[in-house]
Amino acid sequence: MSDETTTPESAADVVWEDGAALPTLTVLPDKYLTVRYAGASGDFNPIHVDEEFAQQVGLPGRILHGLWTMAQVARAATEAVGGDEAPGSLRRLEVAFRGMAVPEEEVVVTADVKAVEDGLATVSLTARQGRARVVRNGRAVVRVPDRG
Repeated sequence: MSDETTTPESAADVVWEDGAALPTLTVLPDKYLTVRYAGASGDFNPIHVDEEFAQQVGLPGRILHGLWTMAQVARAATEAVGGDEAPGSLRRLEVAFRGMAVPEEEVVVTADVKAVEDGLATVSLTARQGRARVVRNGRAVVRVPDRG
C-alpha cells in the first residue's frame, strides 16, 4: 500500500490490505430517532426520550442509545464489504463506548483494515460526533468480498 491513504467512495473501491481505509459512514440522526429507537428496542429510559428529564440529570438533552451508535459501527463495516449484497459478512463486532451522542448532529464512523487472513479482515473502527469520540476501539471481523 502506498504512503498516501485515500478514503474509498464505495465498497467497490476498497482495497483489502493492511492499513487500507474503508468508506466513511456519516449519519445524521433526526430529532425523533431516540423515540423510534426506544419503540424498536424496548429501551424507554427517560434519558433517551424525555428532554427535560435528561437535562435535569445533567445531560445536554436526550442522548442516543448506545446500541444505535454501535449499529452504525456495524453498518460501516458491512457496507464496506457490500452491504445487502454480502449477507453474513459480519463475523464479529466489539466496541467500547467512549461518550454520549445527541440527535441532530452528524455521527461519523471511520475505519481501516488492520489485517487480512484466510478471507477475513480485521477492521478497526471509531465513531465520532463533532470532536468527541462516541465509540472507540471498535473492532470487526468481516468476510472479504471475492473480487474474482
